[in-house]
Amino acid sequence: MAKTQVKFSILEKAKSWIQKNRLEAVVLLSILLLGAFFRLYRIDQYMTFLGDEGRDVIVVRRLLVDFDPILVGPGTSIGNMYLGPLYYYMMAPALLLANFSPVGPAVMIALLGIATIFFVWFVAREWFGKFAAVVASLLYAITPVIITYSRSSWNPNIMPFFALLTIYSIWQFWSPYANTGRQAEGSKRFRWLIVAGISIAFVLQSHYLGLLLIPTLGFFWLLTFVKVKGERQKVKEFIKQSIIGGFLFLLLMSPLVIFDARHGWRNFEAIKVFFTQRQTTVSARPWTAIPKLWPLIQKVSARLITGTNELAGSFAAKIIPILSFGAVLTSFYKSKFKKDKKANRRLRAYLLLAVWVGIAMIGLGVYKQEIYDHYYGFFFAAPFLLLGGISEGLIKYAKQAGLVAVVLMVGWLSYVNLVHNPLKYHPNRQLQRTKEVAKAVIEFSEGKPFNFAVIAERNYEGAYMYFLEMWKAPAMIAIADILDETLTDQLFVVCEVKGERCNPETNERSELANFGWRKIVAQWDVAGVTIYKVIHSR
Repeated sequence: MAKTQVKFSILEKAKSWIQKNRLEAVVLLSILLLGAFFRLYRIDQYMTFLGDEGRDVIVVRRLLVDFDPILVGPGTSIGNMYLGPLYYYMMAPALLLANFSPVGPAVMIALLGIATIFFVWFVAREWFGKFAAVVASLLYAITPVIITYSRSSWNPNIMPFFALLTIYSIWQFWSPYANTGRQAEGSKRFRWLIVAGISIAFVLQSHYLGLLLIPTLGFFWLLTFVKVKGERQKVKEFIKQSIIGGFLFLLLMSPLVIFDARHGWRNFEAIKVFFTQRQTTVSARPWTAIPKLWPLIQKVSARLITGTNELAGSFAAKIIPILSFGAVLTSFYKSKFKKDKKANRRLRAYLLLAVWVGIAMIGLGVYKQEIYDHYYGFFFAAPFLLLGGISEGLIKYAKQAGLVAVVLMVGWLSYVNLVHNPLKYHPNRQLQRTKEVAKAVIEFSEGKPFNFAVIAERNYEGAYMYFLEMWKAPAMIAIADILDETLTDQLFVVCEVKGERCNPETNERSELANFGWRKIVAQWDVAGVTIYKVIHSR
């Protein structure tokens, strides 16, 4: 009964808000529909479906079909480390509802991406105001990099939502104690420590760069504790909720710990090596990040704010800090000398953003290897919230001139983002090609057991093996330690590269080398790749 009343209350509040803010509701709905179109349109043809994605659906299908419990998640690209299995459990309902089509988990990611657009709008509105919410959510909805990572099933793609949830949880338990005059609500706000514990577990199990959120969480936890330490009842509630949040975090991380304990703590050892042997991984000296900060800011600006346009990104990287500084000064003046509570709220929001982004930049700065776009997932929302805050300030304090400036800024950023919209390019059709090739291999094998291998630049067997396994083909990967169980009389090789780079007779990938001496006896061109039939030559 209580749950029904809560749901009814939420619906009533939503209905009341829409009635009072019809125009804003229409604008929000339009932004969400636009974001949904960019993420869901022909998603089965645009989604990425390569080896990693195939590996993931194999694991989740076995969970659903064979009830094979999962204790460990995907491996990382460096350091031989493994993530936790939460993402696999998130995939399971989507894969089941889609009748085991890999499109199901991709749609789940797209829906989570749409939810993140709404979340960006919600947070920006609470922190800064309605104009900020429109600007932040619109630009987030149309950014090419974010669209690309919002329509494929991959563990890092859940990080933006849960990272923002972590930041919002921090806002909720910390903000009432930053001179807001709402101390009476404090004990209820501490429940957000539980949400923070859960959300940070999801972040860490999507990508280990989520570790860079922990200093932000710890910093504001400490600020909150210092603020309430003289009030016994509040301290008691604060510690209680912190313990519950910590317990739930450990509970969600426990499958990975159990797996590690059963396998000689190899994941722990890999993490230790990664952070202790720092010649090629990370620097232990934060100041080494200083020379990298400006190039890093320019890169983040280009990849997230200006639609991958580097020239525009360089310009934005110069102008946004100036506008941010002005916005912070204005909020400080209004808060300090005018006792403006809304300005105080904005000032606190800028502080949270500054710590969030500052730690992110330092963390990425001490990282010595290549930084890819998905590494930014733990602060995807931050630049857009900052732009929203700047826009709100310009409109409030510069009136008509500010409105004109914001319209021009948003128009320009919309243009440079839409110019590189992913839908302008032909779909990769990776899923369709994989299915077509897998069907052809089954036909060519004539029902006999066979080994399988792939020669490609950025792909491996996982995607093809998913369909071969699901369609019950007698396909196996030849494994050196158990050749008696895995070696067959024929090998099918899918070659995605051309020329001398593809020679199934001499290629030394383990999947081929384990087959032994071999010779090609047939080949076919299917869906843009070449399929070779190989047998033993001795």
